[in-house]
Amino acid sequence: MFERILVVGSGAREHALCWALAREPGVTEVLSVPGNAGTALVARNVCADGADVGQLRALVERERVDLTVVGPELPLTQGLANELVAAGHPVVGPSKEAAELESSKAFAKGLMTRHGVPTARYVVCTSPAAARDAIRSGAFGYPVVLKADGLAAGKGVVVARDEAGALAAAEDIMETRRFGDAGSRLVVEECLVGREASFFAVTDGRHVVVLPSAEDHKRAFDDDQGPNTGGMGAFSPSPLIDGRMRQRVLDEIVEPTLWGMESEGRRYAGFLYVGLMLTAEGPKVVEFNARMGDPESQVVLPAVEGGLLATLVAAARGTLAPGVLPASSDRFVGVVMASGGYPDRYETGKTIGGLEHASALTGVLVFHAGTAMRDGRVMTSGGRVLTVVGKGSDFAAARARAYDGAAAISFDGMFYRRDIGLRAVDSRQ
Repeated sequence: MFERILVVGSGAREHALCWALAREPGVTEVLSVPGNAGTALVARNVCADGADVGQLRALVERERVDLTVVGPELPLTQGLANELVAAGHPVVGPSKEAAELESSKAFAKGLMTRHGVPTARYVVCTSPAAARDAIRSGAFGYPVVLKADGLAAGKGVVVARDEAGALAAAEDIMETRRFGDAGSRLVVEECLVGREASFFAVTDGRHVVVLPSAEDHKRAFDDDQGPNTGGMGAFSPSPLIDGRMRQRVLDEIVEPTLWGMESEGRRYAGFLYVGLMLTAEGPKVVEFNARMGDPESQVVLPAVEGGLLATLVAAARGTLAPGVLPASSDRFVGVVMASGGYPDRYETGKTIGGLEHASALTGVLVFHAGTAMRDGRVMTSGGRVLTVVGKGSDFAAARARAYDGAAAISFDGMFYRRDIGLRAVDSRQ
């Protein structure tokens, strides 16, 4: 029996995972490490370092955890799955070697090239001089995309509209080291044209179970203005991913990627997030993530209508049967409420009001990210603070409920986009 579940992480994605797993039949307790003020409502927060592999293994053994579900990328890149598997503990998350599919853009691009997975044309630059040469060659036209090779919390991508902007971005990434060591290598690639969507699956390395799709909003401000962020909102399902497109993504992207990973000695098991650009030539990969997305998880997981735990257990055991998780016919829209100044400098320690009112609204869920309890009050502790999710029979109704929930909440410096999900409403889905 898989009764005791550990969820690693402290964001809204992890709150959504805790919420979903706590509702699964047979689950007696969900533990959250380190968690936040919201996870404490549906799980038991455990004070531990969510990035300390040894400490997490000791926790799994001490608490007799039946299954560990890893939310963020950092513990994966530090080998948490390797450590737990070696000790005989089931875990949902790829090995350190397989997680390089996310932790190195250069590795992911090379893998796709070797195994015929459609993606943008690119070059990997290992020095500032090489980056300048690649940009000045004009080989990829404009706008051009620059990506820090390593992990940059979803912010290491710049779309430059001209040569001057591209050169400045390359200097910022590789020389100023805005993203630290993540910028030691730079991927310069063509800018794909089309609509973006997010495809989610659970895999044991050979078989795949598909979750509901989503679309997110990455820019800080309305009308896709301002800097890139970790995500300012999302909606599910994506009107762009119908049954036919889902099968194309499986056939042309997911299956050859998994086969390629296994053939190169990096069998991939866990959540797989495929960031897609749906171009005139068909779906192409923008990026892979070795985990569920954030804020997409907050709209995808409420749509799942059962079978989540059984799917995760089978993936961890290597016994997954291919399929599609049953999903609600409702639509979901999630609005991220952020601290003033995010994604750059922002203040924390602001008291959050209205949470109980918002959570009591019909068709509204509130998932916590950057929150903490202090002296009996819920306070802000990060850049992205909450995701308010609305459920409705169509996207217009879901948006209305999400924004009703957002309007009930307040904290100093709070801001959020007012156009989340509008493109789904416009698609008449």
